[in-house]
Amino acid sequence: MATNRFALTALTALAPVSWGSTYAVATEFLPADRPLFTAALRALPAGLLLLALARVLPRGVWWGRAAVLGALNIGAFFPLLFLSAYRLPGGMAAVVGSVGPLFVAGLSVLLLGDRPTLRTLLTGVAAALGVSLVVLKAAGALDPVGVLAALASTASMSAGTVLTKRWGRPDGVGPLALTAWQLTAGGLLIVPAALVVEGAPPALDGRAVGGYLYLALANTAVAYWLWFRGIGRLTATQVTFLGPLSPLTAAVIGWAALGQTLTPLQLAGMGLAFGATVLGQLRTRGPATTVIAATSAAEAGDVRPATRPRGSAEASPRKGSPDLTVPGSRR
Repeated sequence: MATNRFALTALTALAPVSWGSTYAVATEFLPADRPLFTAALRALPAGLLLLALARVLPRGVWWGRAAVLGALNIGAFFPLLFLSAYRLPGGMAAVVGSVGPLFVAGLSVLLLGDRPTLRTLLTGVAAALGVSLVVLKAAGALDPVGVLAALASTASMSAGTVLTKRWGRPDGVGPLALTAWQLTAGGLLIVPAALVVEGAPPALDGRAVGGYLYLALANTAVAYWLWFRGIGRLTATQVTFLGPLSPLTAAVIGWAALGQTLTPLQLAGMGLAFGATVLGQLRTRGPATTVIAATSAAEAGDVRPATRPRGSAEASPRKGSPDLTVPGSRR
């Protein structure tokens, strides 16, 4: 039983690990300054692919519920996350996202009647502190729009995951179909916004096509399926504290693949965040307390690069925008 739980946890952890690679891929492969276009290509093709595999459409009330969940978890979350990453310095978006489990604890009290344990709250604070040590560095005044976007993205995913827990799944519908519905609905919301705001899609070379294929397939279709599958089978607390693996992965990629350095303070933060992740996997007595909004924490851990070798929709700050990198990394 313990072996099966470990294997399930390890598979679920692949989702935030994959999200930690987003900005490294985007920086090296994708066209610059197209956040909505990239969000659309992440969500819609992945959703349509999973929909074709699941071959299940919503029925009755689930048409409306799928639209609401898709809007909260994908359609609003992706663009708001990218906007906050463009405008906030030094990984602040990751720090705001890392408090998602605490947002969810409050929403779960209101919508689910759950009461978080003291250990869950303290571990959540420790995880947020560890992430902040990894991604933050000295910066000037924070951009109010960026802060509001980061808070809104975290709140959007938090509300979406609480509603996912409250509504469950229709009889006979698995996590593959539920993931497909949300990605498709969210993608359909992003596409018209991308066309209005960013205009026609850019020309893509082979590198960009490969990057988008990775984002749509491994980084989104597979990762979100594993994530929602884990939410359905693990306790909420266990899944919640897998979120910090994303910024930790991003920092490691910056060090190992992009020639960046890690300071002693960052290493201490990585140890603290990883320790909170491990502690969060320990079962507590009594009912699970909260549902997971760690997708916001996990995805927000995809922090922006400091330099712009080949900018991207998700990775290239606009000219004159502040440095948005995890210190010592270029993602």
